[in-house]
Amino acid sequence: MKLHKIAFVLLIIGGLNWGLTALGYGIQNWLPAGLMMVVYILIGISAIIEIVGHKKNCKECM
Repeated sequence: MKLHKIAFVLLIIGGLNWGLTALGYGIQNWLPAGLMMVVYILIGISAIIEIVGHKKNCKECM
């Protein structure tokens, strides 16, 4: 369950970053490219975790 919460928070960060990037204020403007790659990889892994484990973790889907 802890992994679900971490993945969920990372997905929120990723979604907010997409919105801010559309407005020209994404976090990639403030972080080095190498660190951004790590952030993007973590957000991608979080999406996979949520896709695979969503039905088990979602109270609405049960």
